Amino acid sequence: MSRLVVVSNRLPLGDNPSGGLVVALDDALRSSGGLWIGFSGEPVDDPADALIDHPGAAFDRLSFDLSPEDHHNYYLGFSNSVLWPICHGRADLAHLDPVYLDGYRKVSARIARLMVPHLRPDDRIWVQDYQLFALGAELRKLGVRNAIGHFLHIPFPAPAECATLPNPAELFDWMMAYDLVGFQARRDLDNFAASGHHMTGMEQTDENRFALGGRTLRAEVFPIGIDARSFVEEARDAPDADRVRFLTNARLMIGVDRLDYSKGIPQRFRAFQQLLDKIPDLHEQISFLQIAPPTRSGVQAYDDIREETEHLAGRINGQFATLNWTPIRFINRPYPRQVLAGLYRQARIGLVTPLADGMNLVAKEFVAAQDPEDPGVLILSRFAGAVEQMPAALVINPHDAHETAAAMASAMRMSKAERKSRHQELLSVVLEKDVAWWSAAYLKALDQEAAQDALTE
Repeated sequence: MSRLVVVSNRLPLGDNPSGGLVVALDDALRSSGGLWIGFSGEPVDDPADALIDHPGAAFDRLSFDLSPEDHHNYYLGFSNSVLWPICHGRADLAHLDPVYLDGYRKVSARIARLMVPHLRPDDRIWVQDYQLFALGAELRKLGVRNAIGHFLHIPFPAPAECATLPNPAELFDWMMAYDLVGFQARRDLDNFAASGHHMTGMEQTDENRFALGGRTLRAEVFPIGIDARSFVEEARDAPDADRVRFLTNARLMIGVDRLDYSKGIPQRFRAFQQLLDKIPDLHEQISFLQIAPPTRSGVQAYDDIREETEHLAGRINGQFATLNWTPIRFINRPYPRQVLAGLYRQARIGLVTPLADGMNLVAKEFVAAQDPEDPGVLILSRFAGAVEQMPAALVINPHDAHETAAAMASAMRMSKAERKSRHQELLSVVLEKDVAWWSAAYLKALDQEAAQDALTE
């Protein structure tokens, strides 16, 4: 079996590296004697001019350093102040600075140069996410002819958003360097096709084949999953100490998101306020726990969303709280996976209402955590990639506070028979299309492209 080489923005470190992507790729990396390459995590004033070995895992790991300037321009700048907002439909928040784009190109070229001495002729290279769009093209410039795939974990922008990039044509030049590009949802593949045609004249030669500038690539949908059976067990075995306790007989509604403007947290707070305004009978009957760990501190858009969210929570609690009941608990720090599993299992409602999202694995974790005999109800945004696999959820428009509030009321009043029927349909998808299925399906397709390339050489 040819070796798998994974490249991501961050390298999973520690003797037992964890995280969803590690779980997804662990078997493939182990069985192929694989290699993972990524950023060491902290900028350094004098970056090493070679990849640095990190022993101790079941697969090889090599990291690259970044200077503070490169980290600022490539990561904080172009990746997270240009690509992230534009891919999430918020071009108004993008900071278009030519220095950022130059830094992005520079870091991509540097990573490629550092990688080449470590590559073998039959390696399969799998590049992860938007921070590394340009890496495949930089590897090709250096003569790398291996099969190279890319997977985008966030949404791909539609033509109107793509046109706001400072370099839309270059983006498609970068993408055409890959043999296989994977997306979370059909929506993203459709946006790729439409944006590519609009911006560059890229042609779709069949359902999953695209051509531009003498190169072709295969693009397909591979919806990422979770380690579902493991999560089912964690939720089932969660200690009672991790449960939320109420002074009333309130049922728990839970949201778990990074504090990001794409997650729709202020919109769901306003919908909850609408619910409490319109249906007084639900006072003291429903309690909303929102866990929202901070992200990207020091960026104005993230400081603004935190201030807005804290203000809304305080206003709603001030308006509706009683001596025995606090409507919203807003917690701005992370909790371990095993604690979240227990909270999901306790919850009557799981609220997953992003304004834009690649997949949103919280939706799948919530479903996996439920007691099949008395499950909770998933309320899911139509703008999450997960909705394509999970139509049995209560699907809502998160911009519509009235519709979201009505879904909350419906979930509270839903019969056990309907809850069980919906959950059974959702759980079957979560278990069948789990994270192992995702990585196996993608790597099978990449191997097919490698074999096809070998026949045409």
